[in-house]
Amino acid sequence: MDPILYVHDLTGGYSPKRPVLHRISFHVKAGEMVGLIGLNGAGKSTTIKHILGLMKPQSGEVKVGGVELEEDTEKYRSSFAYVPETPVLFDELTVEEHLRLTGMAYNVTDNADGERGEALLEQFQMTPKRRAFASHLSKGMKQKVMIMNALLAEPPLYIIDEPFLGLDPLGIRSLLDRLVEVKRKGAAILMSSHILSTVEAYCDRFIVMHHGKIVAQGTLDEVRRAAGMEQRGGTLEEAFYRLVAGGNA
Repeated sequence: MDPILYVHDLTGGYSPKRPVLHRISFHVKAGEMVGLIGLNGAGKSTTIKHILGLMKPQSGEVKVGGVELEEDTEKYRSSFAYVPETPVLFDELTVEEHLRLTGMAYNVTDNADGERGEALLEQFQMTPKRRAFASHLSKGMKQKVMIMNALLAEPPLYIIDEPFLGLDPLGIRSLLDRLVEVKRKGAAILMSSHILSTVEAYCDRFIVMHHGKIVAQGTLDEVRRAAGMEQRGGTLEEAFYRLVAGGNA
């Protein structure tokens, strides 16, 4: 089965003379969650921007749902939902209007839109805020709206960048529970986060980036071996420190 997200030999960045990414390759299959981890400046956000189509590769290719952006822009963009680190909402729309707008954008039927929206409002404890304008919400509540919008669409691929910032403990648990659920239904998930214990607990595979390159990827055992940890039982955090700081972090 072809992967939902396919990145091959990708080189890119803001300047052709000084690329940020150096020939990185990875994939995310249906029914798996892959953790993208690295220090600040490792290239995670640049990688995500290339997947979103906000940056054009200098070389290599990115495919979502089997197509590149230039081949079929509509199919490419409708195949994923993105949750950014910083929420971006329309100040003069209410919470439920954001959900309705997302349903229209992803061609979700009115009936499914209503059922899914109601379930999400309840799960993320946002029912009392359904008619609140985005400008009146806290950062954590705005993040919940972004997450609910992504989950409402039910796309083949979720791209999630530092989703836990600003969320309360119940919000974090609700998000993780829903990610497990959509993964079980066959969705592919690429999640970038600095909370390595959570990444280790929920992700099936890991991609470790450092200075714009992938220094390790695979299961926890494979990442451990890449870090020179032959003994079993080491954590993802220990392997990560060895890979990016030579064990001296």
